[in-house]
Amino acid sequence: MGRHYTWDELALKAERVLNVERVVNTREGLGRKDDQFPKRFLEEPVADGPAKGRVYDISDEWIEEYYRQRGWDLGTGIPTEEKLRELGLEDVGDMSVKMRG
Repeated sequence: MGRHYTWDELALKAERVLNVERVVNTREGLGRKDDQFPKRFLEEPVADGPAKGRVYDISDEWIEEYYRQRGWDLGTGIPTEEKLRELGLEDVGDMSVKMRG
């Protein structure tokens, strides 16, 4: 690519992509109701490693904590205006605001 990036720069770019993707998916009708883990995560024990034998119980609290960590609205899962501004994605925020109304 002709340019070297630090890990922090790459992480920021990835976070920007994730947030734009979330706004677009929300615009297309996907939302919190669709934030489900694969059935096998909830039914099949982990095969190996430190969590071997564990079956995860994913609750609404897990999802809310994920949203909180991402800077997304806890009720809708849409990135907040503040988060989009932080990432320099104000133009995407305009679309997000329209979706909430």
